[in-house]
Amino acid sequence: MSDKSQTNLPDQKALEKEIGDYLSHKYGDRIKIVSAGMFPQLDGEADGQQAENGEAGFNFDLKPEELVAYLDEYVIKQDWAKAVLSTKICTHFNRIRFLEEKNRFPSQANGRVKNNILLIGPTGAGKTFMVKLIADLLGVPFVKGDATKFSETGYVGGDVEDLVRDLVRAADDDISRAQYGIIYVDEIDKIAHHPGRSGLDVSRSGVQRALLKPMEETEVDLKVPHDMVSQLEAMEHFRLTGKRKKKLINTKNILFIMSGAFDGLEEIVHRRRHKKTIGFAGRLTSAKANQESLIQARAEDLVEFGFENEFIGRLPITAVLEPLTVADLSAILKNVNSSLLLAKRQDFMVYGIKLAFEDEALSALASLAAKQKTGARALVSVVENTLLPFEKKLPSTNIKFLTVTARMVADPEKELQHLLKSSKRREFHRRHFEQVRKKQTARLAKFFRAKKSGWLRDNGVGPTKARISLLASYAFAENISPNEACEDFAGLVGHLSNWQEKIFKQCGSRVRFTTEAVDYCLDQEPKSPGGLDIICAKLLKAMEYGLSLLEHEGHEHEIAITSAALRDPEKFINELVEKQMKL
Repeated sequence: MSDKSQTNLPDQKALEKEIGDYLSHKYGDRIKIVSAGMFPQLDGEADGQQAENGEAGFNFDLKPEELVAYLDEYVIKQDWAKAVLSTKICTHFNRIRFLEEKNRFPSQANGRVKNNILLIGPTGAGKTFMVKLIADLLGVPFVKGDATKFSETGYVGGDVEDLVRDLVRAADDDISRAQYGIIYVDEIDKIAHHPGRSGLDVSRSGVQRALLKPMEETEVDLKVPHDMVSQLEAMEHFRLTGKRKKKLINTKNILFIMSGAFDGLEEIVHRRRHKKTIGFAGRLTSAKANQESLIQARAEDLVEFGFENEFIGRLPITAVLEPLTVADLSAILKNVNSSLLLAKRQDFMVYGIKLAFEDEALSALASLAAKQKTGARALVSVVENTLLPFEKKLPSTNIKFLTVTARMVADPEKELQHLLKSSKRREFHRRHFEQVRKKQTARLAKFFRAKKSGWLRDNGVGPTKARISLLASYAFAENISPNEACEDFAGLVGHLSNWQEKIFKQCGSRVRFTTEAVDYCLDQEPKSPGGLDIICAKLLKAMEYGLSLLEHEGHEHEIAITSAALRDPEKFINELVEKQMKL
């Protein structure tokens, strides 16, 4: 079959439309084609061929301590879980890189055990958050599934291989990316079976068995039998090429991470550890005792909990997460990377209202959240419930400042009424906002110095005291994350470097923006490439003639552009030319 016939194959949307038009013409509008989900595009791959790894941009050279340091910026507590996840995930992906660099195939790496991981911890401890952070940093596709939604093939429920197909969809149908993805399955403890029971427990054991091959290595067909359009697409491909085509993905490099609360496992561990003790060992009565027991959990304890030996054997790594205390919840809110507070401030910012939280209010919110016993998840509800009355009412007023205090957390409605009726209270919120802003800016500056100095230096920003102060003020004012602020500043500094080259090309003289000149530019509004263009265009216009004169006079020295030059370009160039002419 010629290449031309291959390239003229219709894509999915065109095929759907063609079939739909035919059925509508023959049977009327009662018949419609409904897309069933993800359908890989025809790309001329051979029968059963798997896509090879391309330049997917994965960060496969991270070291475990580097990943731990990254997680420390976002995740409070959970030091052991962070260490386990960072070490084994880095090893997993670096091993993939190493084997591919050596051009070694799976058959040459017999006996390799995949580092699939089991996370044990209470709701809201940060299990999903940590895994998602790692996947984002590595740039690998990530999907999350709920174990209770799946069943053994042939039973009612989802097929576990759908997780793999979802991963391909998350990779924009790019198998070369999806084959290095992470599949995260939550509520895995809910598919534990209990001896002597039937019904649902039979299905739970079946789900465990269905997960065995994908967790180790198998090939998953991306087309499913009940997908009408995919079948018609395959028929059209066969008609045009005379070949049958299967699109497969191999799971050998897909990392599986399972998690669950595992309520009751601590009692199983406790009984095993004290079975030789004379008399009754007693029940666990404290959270600390529960945690200590879970850390000591073995494969035999998980088997007694209700898992198949083969299933646990494919989860060689276990990490236990600690329950979060009031202090931990408060630290989460005070973290400069807290996405919850950034999102809430943005909600008010869209109405032109500046929102800030005092530390005492954050502690009060953490205390309320702890009472719900759902970990960090409770923080969202308590923050929303506290601020909902203000979010509803204030956009219809001229109030532009709101500072969340411990008093407001205790009685939101009372504080709202006070704020609406009292001009003094409004002034209090305005003044108090400024106090909180200074404190938050100082906290951000401390974070930038401690955690981002190296990155700023490597990206040409230069972590001077003045620049970090500008960076902290910018992050707070724009209500963006520290990483976004760093990226923005690096882009602005790079834009100034481009202007140095532009001035050289147009005027023939080398110029360099001094540190104070860069700081001057970064302190102007708007902080954007367009804003810098206005400043630099004025500089270029005023200096173009003067720099040409200096070039004719044989001036070859680099010209330092100071902040004074940017404030008054004409004065600067006149003084520069006059000085040069006297030499």
